[in-house]
Formats: sequence, C-alpha cells, structure tokens
Amino acid sequence: MSISLTKGVELHVIPTTKYKTVRMMVRFASPLLAETISKRTLLGSLLETNSQKYPTQTKLSEKLADLYGASFGANVTKKGDNHYFTISLNVVNDKFLPNEAPVLVEAVAFLKEIIFHPNFTGGAFEQGTFEREQRNLQEYINSVFDDKQSHAALALQELYFQGAPQQKMPSFGTVAGVKEETAESLAQYYKEMLAEDDVAIFVIGDVVEAEITELFSQLPFTPRKTEQQQAFYQQAVTTDIVEKVEKLAVTQSKFNLAYQTGIYFHGKDYFPLQLFNGLFGGFPHSKLFMNVREKESMAYYASSSLDTFRGMLTVQTGIDGRNKERVSQLISEQLASLVAGEISQEALDQTKEMLKNQYLLSLDNSGAVIESAYITSKFEEGALTTEEWLKAVDDVEIKDIQRVAAQVKLQAVYFMEGGQA
Repeated sequence: MSISLTKGVELHVIPTTKYKTVRMMVRFASPLLAETISKRTLLGSLLETNSQKYPTQTKLSEKLADLYGASFGANVTKKGDNHYFTISLNVVNDKFLPNEAPVLVEAVAFLKEIIFHPNFTGGAFEQGTFEREQRNLQEYINSVFDDKQSHAALALQELYFQGAPQQKMPSFGTVAGVKEETAESLAQYYKEMLAEDDVAIFVIGDVVEAEITELFSQLPFTPRKTEQQQAFYQQAVTTDIVEKVEKLAVTQSKFNLAYQTGIYFHGKDYFPLQLFNGLFGGFPHSKLFMNVREKESMAYYASSSLDTFRGMLTVQTGIDGRNKERVSQLISEQLASLVAGEISQEALDQTKEMLKNQYLLSLDNSGAVIESAYITSKFEEGALTTEEWLKAVDDVEIKDIQRVAAQVKLQAVYFMEGGQA
C-alpha cells in the first residue's frame, strides 16, 4: 500500500508475517551536490546522537533499551545522481511482547522526536554535541583513507569521475567540507532538507496498514515541490585512459581499474551484465579469481564489482608491485576470453545459481526488501516480480555475455605502489 501524506511525502506499507520485527525507514532524497555531501553526513551524526527530549547519547540509548533493544541509525548514501539521507528504526513486533506492549506507537513517536526536534540551543545545534561529532567525523574520514583498500577504491573513483565534482567525492564527504560547517550553518541546512527534500517512508512487518497510516500521518511534514529523480549518472566514454601512480609505504600494492559499461539498472542488457560480472570477477569461480589469483598466483585478492546507477565496472586487486604489468595483461586476457565466449556451461550455470541465491537470500532481509521497494517506487525499471527476476537470469545466453563484454571500455587505472612514501 502506498499513499501520499502530503505533496512530496509518500508512505509505503509492506504487510508481511515473515519477520518478528517491524522495520521503519524514513529517507530524504535530494540531487547529489558536492557542496551538500559533507553537510548531510555530519547532520546524520548529530541526529543519531541526541535530541531535545534525549539530550545525551546515554539518554537516547536508554530510550532504545526501553523499546526492547530497538536498533536505530542515520546514514548517507549516493545512487546515481541522488544523495540519500536515511533514518532507520527496527523494533520487535508488539505481538511478541508481554501484554503486547505498545512499542510501535512509541517507536513512531521516537522517530518524530529525532526528525523534528533535534538538540537545538538558540536556533543552532548544541555547541558541545556539534563540536564532538564534527571532530569524530573528521577522524572517521581520515581512518577510511588509512585503510589502503578503501583509499585505493576512492582514489580510483576520483580519477574516473575527475570532471564531475559531485561524483568523485566520497558519499560521506571530505574533512575540509566537515571542518567548514558551524552549528548555525548546519541548523539552517537541516531546516532546508526537512522542508524541501523528497521524503519516502517505508514500514515492513506484521502490521495493520490503517494503524501505520494513522501513526505516520501525525508527523508534521509540510508540502514540497516534487521532481522526478534522475536515476542515473551518465558519463561520456573517453579514448584516453587516465592513469595515476601513488607511492605509499605499504607492503601490498593496490592495482585498480575502472571501466564504463554503458549499461544501467534494469535497462537493456542489465541481466547479461550481472552474469558477465559474476564470471569476470564477482564470484570465487570467476576468471579473475581462478586465473589471476589461484592459477598464476599474481594477486592476494582479485575481484570485480558493478555500479549500475553510474554505468561503471571496477576491478580491485592486491598485488606485489613488481608484477603490475603481468597482472594488467592477465586482467585484459580474462576480459578478452569473455568477449570470445570462452565460458563453460558449468560456469554459466553456477553463476546463474549464485545470482539467484543471492537474490532469494535478500528477500529474508527486511532492510534489503525495503531498499528494493524504494528503488522500485522511484525507478519503474526495477518493477519485476520474483519469478520475472529469476527468469531474466535464466534466459541469459553466452552470446549475450559476449555482447556485454565487448562494450566494456577501460577508462581509468590507479596503482598504489608499495615502498617508502
């Protein structure tokens, strides 16, 4: 069931007896802008720390304990040309509690408190909380780059999207962006987000639709302009491969590559692309894993992954830096073998089964089901039944994978060379 609570605010209820909990998600969506990414991340840190009614982290944690150990969090993600600010709450279903305690009612009241009553003092975020969370977020961002695998992935992203500031920036922002915020400037941005962002609320569990509608209708959202989300970020293919070498004091070198696929979420060739990725580097029986890592012993790890909202394929490897040229050659050979259709029936069948199992397992996770429902609500391309999805995988033939492999174009190469920085 889906209803509009007010213009630009949608409520989606997914009744099911499959789970013993009720999961709630409130998502604020806005266009992805370089100047607001850091703001939204810092805002998430503040909203999940305290509020007016629960002015300390301890008080907020005590309330979650009162809700029979509810799990709660705020996070930011980007998908295509959109930036999502998401608040989630997962509570046990009233029916499994003594005397059927009214946890659901209290849970919605808690969400209302968190969203509409942040810990303000004089129209700005409480200074002590703000400074602490600002400092913590800067330390977190630095720690991400201290992890060299993450460092390499983000460096490749920056290289690939060098002409698009909003895309090359990490989804959590930058230290510089966080540092320039003030308690006042972030309070102003919070008000703008609350008033202007597209809002989608999802509730999944053994619930009564009318009761959920009544509870969430009490949230004082105001009407806002509604604009169709731009699903995808599309970048022109370049014939010049961008390369960067960074010398750092690491024992294991990182060699990462980015390709453009030209294939997007549930568009033409989406399912052949999924099979291609599984065979290329997505699974343990893939060509990258079996040949580069196992047979040739040229990598500590080697895998590939897809971003179908940006038409991007990445390969990530950990290697002995002295073997870089040989590894590069081997990766090219694995791609060429897929273009040539060198795929055994056994490997094809195994990849199909693993993709289908992944999908079916995701249906057991209420968070994954909500995420899928959200994407489907925004982008009609994703509106497939389980049977349709599984059949689409089964229908892929080797010639389809060859066609996809042939249009994958290398665009960027990042090499973190070990040794003294």
